[in-house]
Amino acid sequence: MSTESGKLNLIGLAPDSLAKFFVGLGEKPYRVKQIMRWIYQRGVLEFDEMTDLSLRLRSQLNLVATMSLPKVIRIDHARDGTLKWVLDVGAGQAVEAVYIPEPNRSTLCISSQAGCAMDCSFCATGRRGFNRNLSAAEILGQVIIANQELAPESSITNIVFMGMGEPLANYREVVQVTKLLIDDHAMGLSRRRVTISTSGLVPQIRKLAHDCNVALAVSLHAPTDDLRDKLVPINQRHRINELLEACWNYSESVASRHITFEYVMLAGVNDGVQDAISLIKLLKNRPAKVNLIPFNSFPGTQYTCSEADVIRRFCMKLRASGIVATIRRTRGDDISAACGQLAGQVKNRMLVRLGNRKIRAAL
Repeated sequence: MSTESGKLNLIGLAPDSLAKFFVGLGEKPYRVKQIMRWIYQRGVLEFDEMTDLSLRLRSQLNLVATMSLPKVIRIDHARDGTLKWVLDVGAGQAVEAVYIPEPNRSTLCISSQAGCAMDCSFCATGRRGFNRNLSAAEILGQVIIANQELAPESSITNIVFMGMGEPLANYREVVQVTKLLIDDHAMGLSRRRVTISTSGLVPQIRKLAHDCNVALAVSLHAPTDDLRDKLVPINQRHRINELLEACWNYSESVASRHITFEYVMLAGVNDGVQDAISLIKLLKNRPAKVNLIPFNSFPGTQYTCSEADVIRRFCMKLRASGIVATIRRTRGDDISAACGQLAGQVKNRMLVRLGNRKIRAAL
């Protein structure tokens, strides 16, 4: 991806593209591993500091290439240690990334789009509409920026594509970034420590197993098609049975790894005893884990969060059936960094909301 200066941005480039770039400069392909280690493992973004490159090559790189990151608009600090970066991605668009520290791991939640076209009724991002996909450089740039800010003892151990946007609707760039996250010469994370979340784009789930089989999380949120149609409009295109079939096939392709199903708890909407029973029928004796998410409010929402006792009973009912179930601890809600609260700044280009029209086959 070229910048306004006409220079090639090396951030987020696939190794084969980097190899072609270096060959074009008259260099050997081994330069790819060298520069990837400098950028992703050492955090060096100045060619002059890359001391195992020749002076001639460093000078040449300064003329034709760059390592550009999104501009940091601000960093918000929550009382619980959560951090939120608001990042300028140009043309009046801003996206957000969130760092969540825990005793045994540190997770970075990254965005894949400026806005989101999925129009889920309980999500602040969807309320803002959709503008465009982020480039691989803009997505991976969130990780690099976070690493620059964090102390070594707070280094990122897990990355989740659960920020703004539907990751699988930006398939090519997300897969390219994911491959760099798990590349031993780049970020070097375990496949199990990278999670891609989706609202249910079935063709892309099927493809993902072959292209980049990392952990998968699915935004289910309802146990029936009638209810899910209202909460997650893409369900009008890909029904629950079709979605689950793709999930079970994905699990088999990645050595029987569990699929995480996210389920936001909405008072009087999807938190009843019958809802739990219906969910059990869908997931019992399957490689499934359910993550119950207390709803995080945002301005203009019609929903309220289920009571804590209701969430706890719902969870216990799932567990009693043999399903692995957890209740997500709300983090960063005082800085609007909790699940479903990320909104950024988006100039909406959607003329008609997804929830108010027939879903196109392309999705």
